Amino acid sequence: MSRPSPRSRRRETHRNDGSLARGLVRSRRGPLIVAAVVVVLDQVSKHLAVNALDDRMVDIVGSLRFNLAFNEGMAFSRGNGLGPIIGVVALVVVVVLLVSVGRATNRWYPRAAGLVMGGALGNVVDRLFRGRAWLRGAVVDFIDVQWWPIFNVADMAVTVGGVLLLLTSLSAERRSPVPR
Repeated sequence: MSRPSPRSRRRETHRNDGSLARGLVRSRRGPLIVAAVVVVLDQVSKHLAVNALDDRMVDIVGSLRFNLAFNEGMAFSRGNGLGPIIGVVALVVVVVLLVSVGRATNRWYPRAAGLVMGGALGNVVDRLFRGRAWLRGAVVDFIDVQWWPIFNVADMAVTVGGVLLLLTSLSAERRSPVPR
């Protein structure tokens, strides 16, 4: 006779004693911590960039330099004037990811979701507080590799998190049986 795994026993415990809500909160705590760290790093780096780079560029190494830019659109400075729509879509993505974390089976999914949520929220903070009206602000970009559009810490988090989400979904597909 096989014994239930510790994970399945934990699920049974949540179901039996009514603590499912506590389990869901615990499962969402990790991604929220990752998201909060990303937002803090992003906003601190943007604050430093705005205060130190006014109208000058700082060469770092090779083609990497710090070059202050303000983006009122979305990726690659496309969609100028769509700030409110971009902000609302980003907030919807954050909510969808937060809900999906509770059903995640891959241990990397919550971390990846936290990166995407933190990056999205970091740029939404700019849209909220760096402009003349609600969600009409410009996102601060300052990392310039000269062969790619200028970006920021939030953009890096969204990109890395997005790649990790893709990889976790591909690994989940490989493990699930193929219906016949």
